[in-house]
This record gives sequence, C-alpha cells and structure tokens, in this order.
Amino acid sequence: MRRVIAAAVAISIGASAIGATTLDLAPVVLPKAPAPGKAVQPFVQVNAAEVALTHVRVIDGTGAPAHDNQTILIENGKIAAVGASDMAIPAKAKRIDLSGHTVFPGLVGMHDHLFYIAVPNLDAKLHSDSPLLLPEMAFSAPRLYLANGVTTLRTTGSVEPYTDLNLKHAIDKGELPGPHMDVTGPYLEGANSPFIQMHPIRDPDDAKQTVAFWAKQGVTSFKAYMDLTRAELKAAVDEAHSLGLKITGHLCAVTYREAADIGIDNLEHGFFVNTEHDPGKAPDTCTDSDGMDTLHAMDPQGSDAKSLIQDLVAHHVAITSTLPVFEQDLPHRSLGPQAMAMLSPQAKHDYLLWRAHADALSAERVKQRAITFQHGMAMERAFVAAGGLLLAGPDPTGDGGIVPGFGDLREVELLVEEGFTPEQAIHIATYNGALYLGLQDRIGSIAAGKDADLVIVKGNPVQHIDDIEHVETVFKDGVGYDTQALLKSVQGRYGEY
Repeated sequence: MRRVIAAAVAISIGASAIGATTLDLAPVVLPKAPAPGKAVQPFVQVNAAEVALTHVRVIDGTGAPAHDNQTILIENGKIAAVGASDMAIPAKAKRIDLSGHTVFPGLVGMHDHLFYIAVPNLDAKLHSDSPLLLPEMAFSAPRLYLANGVTTLRTTGSVEPYTDLNLKHAIDKGELPGPHMDVTGPYLEGANSPFIQMHPIRDPDDAKQTVAFWAKQGVTSFKAYMDLTRAELKAAVDEAHSLGLKITGHLCAVTYREAADIGIDNLEHGFFVNTEHDPGKAPDTCTDSDGMDTLHAMDPQGSDAKSLIQDLVAHHVAITSTLPVFEQDLPHRSLGPQAMAMLSPQAKHDYLLWRAHADALSAERVKQRAITFQHGMAMERAFVAAGGLLLAGPDPTGDGGIVPGFGDLREVELLVEEGFTPEQAIHIATYNGALYLGLQDRIGSIAAGKDADLVIVKGNPVQHIDDIEHVETVFKDGVGYDTQALLKSVQGRYGEY
C-alpha cells in the first residue's frame, strides 16, 4: 500500500560538488530588506541600525568548534564584526547581553512545505475517505518557520504555487512575517498520484512545457515526484538546466542511479526512497514499499552502498536529509508540548491516531523499522564521508508529527543522533543549504559582511543539543523577531490555515 508520506559535513567542499552553472538567486531569494509593515511590527523585538550581541557563545556555521564569550556587531542588517567580548562597540549600538545564550546562523530549510496533509474522516483503524488533501498553511507555516529560526527556506514542492509566490512577495515587501523563500514549482508528477491537487504530467513535452511556464511565473526551483518516468524527468531536468535552475526529486518510479545519470541536482529523503532493489521493481513504475525494502536490505558498509554513494558524488548530486518524517515510523517518538500546542484540534486528533498506531506495532515491525531508520542514518554519514553535499529539512507531512520550524530543529537533533557533532549538524542545516542555492556569500554562516540572519537560543547546544529548541529571538536581515509572540499568534491553527 502506498505510504501516506508523499513521503555535509562538507566544510571543505568546493563548487564542483554543486553541479551545473545556475542563475544568481540572491536578488530573488534575498532581496533588499524592507521596513517591517503594520502586520509584522507586533513580532519585532529588536529593530535598531546598530546592535551589539555581547557575551554570547557563537556556533558560526562552518562546522568549527563553538567560541565562547563573543560579541557580534550588526549594522544596517549586516554582520559588521565578530570577535572577543572586549572588542570596541559603537556608542550608539543597542547592547544585548546574551550571557548563557548561544547564537548560530539562520537555518536554511531545504524541504519546508507550506501545506499540511489532511486525511478526511480518519478513524482509529486508520481508515479514511478519498481524496487526500493538501490545504495551504499560508498563515501559520511562515510564522512557525521564522519563530524557530528558519530564515531561508525552499518550499520543495508546491500545491498552490501562485499562493507561494504571492506569499513570498508579501514577505519580501514587509507586509507579512516569514522567511526568505526559494519557491519551488508545482510537483512534477506522473499518473496514479494519490494527491488530487497535482497535475499529472502526460509526456516529456508536457514536463518541459510545465517547467518553462512556471519559470516564467517566477519559481526558482523544481521538484520531480514519485510517478514521473525517466523520459519525463530528463525533459524536466534539461529544461530547468537550460533556464539556469535546479531540480530535486522525491522519486520512486525512477531510481537514484537513473536520476543521477539523467542529471538531477538533488535527491530528497536521504536514502529512504531509492527503489532500485525493491521486489518487483519495473522500469518507470513506483513500488509498494517506496524504497523502504531496498534500504532495509542494504548494508551501509557493503559494496552496493559504496557504489551508489560514489555514483551520486561523481554526478554532483546533493542529498537532502529529512529524518523527522521517517522518525514518525518509530514508536514512542512524540511531539513535544510546545509543538503539539500549535496543532488545530482536528490535526491533533488525527496525529494522535497515527501516533497510537505506531506505538502499538508488533515487536517484529518495530525491529524492521528501526533497522531501516538506522540504515538511513548510516548511509547519510557515509555519503558525507565520501565528499557528498548533505542538506537538511524536515518535510512537514506524514502523520502530522512534523510541525514547521519545530521539525527543522528536530532535524538538527537527529543529525547529532546520527553521529555528527552539534557544530557539524548546524553546518549541514545552514551553510550547506546556502551553498547549494549559491547564496553562501550572503547567508549560512556568521562572518563579517554577511546578512544578519541569526538564531539566539538559551543554553548550550554543544553540550545539550536539545537546547537548540529554546529559541528566544530570530534575526532576519538584522531585525530581531520575538519567537514567543510569533508562536502565540498561530497556536492551535496549524492544520487549519
């Protein structure tokens, strides 16, 4: 049965790992910062031309060890200087003492949807009515992302691309609160999709024309989906590349090796959806397990795994880790109370039904899922060790247990569980995404001259990674936003609008 989830440390990685030459996205994704408008002002905590963040621990996003007792100077939306606590501070600067706090770069969410999966009339036996629906969360999702430190995101598949584009423009003009956005076009999906809101690509020419049309509308990336064929994927990839744009994929009918040979830039969901060795896999046809059988049987240290990883690295294919959405397959991994409070009553009801089902799995199923999850983690580590570019994002879909923003923070925690240091995990979730988008000169790390996109948390994530959840203030373009005010404004609304 098809899953309801329509679902590096590369510190020295060079431009050769990013793939083909692309358009400069900075003017589109990171336009000149506007003054906060009337609807944004209630969430502004700090708005001064000069700001000094003093006595703060800095995790700079490069993967290097954290530095204690630092000062960061912000001037007109940019980082002016970073240094020891005794550095000179302009007399007019607003000083903020951050003793006991940590700052790291704004997260670059590389799989951050603006919709929610709604399953009509779901019951305790997980029966539901058709069709699956994807209601747009244009109100709640941007606020949740920004509140939790996501200052730039890629939508990685849109169901209402005009809404996403208009939302981006409203945020860019200061009319609404939210992150910078790389708007991905509508899903490039073939026939047999379970989602009624997706256009079924008819043939390679339709794939080409769809990419061309949406590029003209202003989207800046594309995503291929599960039922797209090899010929249709090639047409989409070729057209996107001719326009200087990149294309990623949550694939199924097409395997990872096939997609790499075609020229795809990025593959979503780590190694969880590679169907190459699924039982009964036929060319251009999705499988029932969506790749889980292949991953469960794959030895991460074996020759097949090493060959696959070498193939992807040689073709400059980036991988996006989306561990939170697959964590939902495991028992007893529930949302925290703050994230749970964001859910609408119906979303909470449905989530708890799914959670109860996972918690009641047989010991055999739990073992199978745990092995698959561990294999997925090990494959991501091996990919990075081989020189691959690993990106990060939560994919807020599945059973509803991945809430925007909260899921991005959980992804960092799971990267640490996977075996990376906290500094390395933050590097993957910040700088690597910026590098893939070609925005690394503006965002993704803390250095003089870069945009002042910063996350302030209480505590020390280097010692206790879950301190990353204690977000207090998020700076975007030098303006500090109040996390609790943003969260309060959408409490109980995610899943509704």
